[in-house]
Amino acid sequence: MDLRSNIILKILFRLFLLYIAWFLVYNLWLHPEETLDLLVVDNTILISKKILESFGYMVFTGADRLIGIDGSGGLWIGDRCNGVTLFAVFTGFILAFPGSIKHKLWFIPAGIVCIHFLNILRIVVLAILDVHSRAWTEFNHTYTFNLIIYGFIFYLWILWINHFSPIKNQPGQVAQA
Repeated sequence: MDLRSNIILKILFRLFLLYIAWFLVYNLWLHPEETLDLLVVDNTILISKKILESFGYMVFTGADRLIGIDGSGGLWIGDRCNGVTLFAVFTGFILAFPGSIKHKLWFIPAGIVCIHFLNILRIVVLAILDVHSRAWTEFNHTYTFNLIIYGFIFYLWILWINHFSPIKNQPGQVAQA
């Protein structure tokens, strides 16, 4: 087997390089600066608050990444839950797979917006759950929403492969990247 023609190894190598690049850029520059994380958190809180208020809830927010419905303890949105890492995972998958730059230039931002909106809906539902039961909030935060969000990213990845990537599932052939 010629390693240069194995599409899986090429994709894995690209993913590895993208992971290293993201790890360095995020941990050495973006995360210490906090601008990106705070921008995403502030936007998530703003939109979540508007949605909750449109449903008639009295919402409180705090300067320290806090949002909640009156009568609850509220939710603190940390860097691990703001969606930025999810944006990077999604972007890495799309960049690693073959496909035209033209499609990647619109698919990646559209996917990030969809993931961000799904994360906002997650915050809205968790805030509502938190009024009723902290245990429900913790369970759904830890399990349900991880499954939903990572499942959605997987769906976007499959959508990319099936509609925008030249990879074809033909028996006996190895796709070229």
